[in-house]
Amino acid sequence: MRPRIALLDASHGDPNTPRNFRRELDADLSVFGVSEGRFPEGYGFDGIVVSGSRSSVYDDEPWIEATREWVRGAIERDLPALGICWGHQLLADALGGTVEPMGEYELGYRTVEHAGDDIFEGVPESFTVFTTHSDAVTELPDGADRIAENDYGIHGFRHDRVWGLQSHPEYDPETAEDVVRGKDHLPEEKIESVCTDITEERYAEALAAKDIFENFRRAVTHRPEPAADD
Repeated sequence: MRPRIALLDASHGDPNTPRNFRRELDADLSVFGVSEGRFPEGYGFDGIVVSGSRSSVYDDEPWIEATREWVRGAIERDLPALGICWGHQLLADALGGTVEPMGEYELGYRTVEHAGDDIFEGVPESFTVFTTHSDAVTELPDGADRIAENDYGIHGFRHDRVWGLQSHPEYDPETAEDVVRGKDHLPEEKIESVCTDITEERYAEALAAKDIFENFRRAVTHRPEPAADD
């Protein structure tokens, strides 16, 4: 049976978000627009994914606190969880880690190195992936392992059956360019430079990172027993 996965969509309604995750995850995906205040009723899923967002996890917004609390409930019930970008930061924060502003943007295709965790099975140790963030996990939660990094800092962690990834392996070129052109607070020359690098060749380099989603699906499928709903 295909696993049931809840996607906590924090993208403020960006249609690329559910489109990309539906393409990458071979699962029955239920999408909940948490940034619009829509949450699952209970925890009757095999796993959860937390998306990226233009918000910061430390913003004082009711939906962010509600998402944090729901995620803590899922972790307490031993639901496997995967966080992407903002989701990575939220999971780290929910577990007791620290998220802070970087004072700069990491934006565009970057090289990241992983430490061999099974979420990266089939992914080269040094791999290409698209990034877009100005916040970062600066201190891991107690008991968490750093599983990916680059010269900007922590790019991935694992805490038991919770994984966080700072990058966006789900992106396609259309999404990458949409996101970059939406950052109209950045200098135009910076935006054009990053968009010029969004090519089919660069995207092809990043395809290996998509194995992460199949590895997560397998981790969800191989859970010892399903989570109990409330």
